[in-house]
Amino acid sequence: MLKTLKLLAILLALTLVLPQGLKAAYLIVPMDEAQKNHLKAYGITYWTLQNDVSSWWLLNYRGGSFLFAHHKEIENECIIRGVSYDIISDAKRNAIVNEISRPDVNMDVVKLDKAPEIAVYSPKDKLPWDDAVTLTLTYAEIPYDILYDREIIEGKLTDYDWLHMHHEDFTGQYGKFYGAYNHTAWYRNQVRSEEEKARSMGFEKVSQMKLAVVQTIKTYVNSGGFLFSMCSGTDSFDITLAAHNTDICAAQFDGDPMDPDFQSKLDYSNTLAFTDFSLVQNPYEYEFSDIDRTQNRNVNQDKDYFTLFDFSAKWDPVPTMLCQNHTDIIKGFMGQTTSYQRELIKPDVLVLGENKALEEARYIHGTQGKGFWTFYGGHDPEDYRHFVGDPPTDLNLHPNSPGYRLILNNVLFPAAKKKKLKT
Repeated sequence: MLKTLKLLAILLALTLVLPQGLKAAYLIVPMDEAQKNHLKAYGITYWTLQNDVSSWWLLNYRGGSFLFAHHKEIENECIIRGVSYDIISDAKRNAIVNEISRPDVNMDVVKLDKAPEIAVYSPKDKLPWDDAVTLTLTYAEIPYDILYDREIIEGKLTDYDWLHMHHEDFTGQYGKFYGAYNHTAWYRNQVRSEEEKARSMGFEKVSQMKLAVVQTIKTYVNSGGFLFSMCSGTDSFDITLAAHNTDICAAQFDGDPMDPDFQSKLDYSNTLAFTDFSLVQNPYEYEFSDIDRTQNRNVNQDKDYFTLFDFSAKWDPVPTMLCQNHTDIIKGFMGQTTSYQRELIKPDVLVLGENKALEEARYIHGTQGKGFWTFYGGHDPEDYRHFVGDPPTDLNLHPNSPGYRLILNNVLFPAAKKKKLKT
């Protein structure tokens, strides 16, 4: 099967330049409301790339549809996974290309060539919460490896194209769960495990180990890596970078008081996304800084939405890829870090999604050196307020989730190259 699928790469290259008189068949996976399972559709695309078969991402065409040269094995895989598809003729495919190519329509095509090697930054021990990204990667049948602090510091990131971080606290304050959970077994076990690991790696404190991890990840992005993060893995990452020259941990977390001048010593030039923020000093308060808007939001759940921006597909393909969806209105959802203060976002950062009425950004993107990063506020797109100990979301109940689609756009993004699809 693998050899057969590898031949499809040659087949696709040939069919793109066939004379108009010859016929060829294609398989299109629509990503608008006609799709039965949007999330698994990304898995189909990843599967073809794993088998060295290129595909085409039709930006803004029917919700960001995928196009392949038709082969029975791809069709069978769509049937097995419950993904909607259509077989189209060469003439229909040419008509789609002509429509997309028109200068007056906001559409374009990118070629997907290589399945990105994916790593998820996550502890090996089971903790009482789940991760939206690992949930959706597993559901979509997209493979990934788990890395954590030791693997990062040992240089394993160079084996991967894409790294995800979720509800991590890189500041060394254990998620600031002290006030609510310091008496629980899981919290005490986590503190003991992290302290033992830090010492075994030559660090006096967990905060020093996490800083080394963050600096290694930033170097990875600078060298061309792709970073995607959600929830507290976003703002705590930047806070740690800003605090590289000072101690921001109270005695409850590291045994000694924080630097009394920590705020004046924050180095905002070292961060990816945020600037001029102020840290929360109270160790009992479940918040890191004023970057996050969780504690200051005044909106009912049934009215909590954010809107994706409409970018030019032909001129701004990167943000267009990251915003592909069958709707531009996304249900809001909470997290330890839910959303970002607009005025604390650096001016060169691109806001992809926002709640304008609340003056908050929910989905942001930027470049760092040769690489890219994307931050997405909130914990679980289909669980409005996910608490510690709640069961994981069953994605069989949400196969068309637009909030989860944004995660998967980022998974495919490293595979993309802008290339003209000829008629």
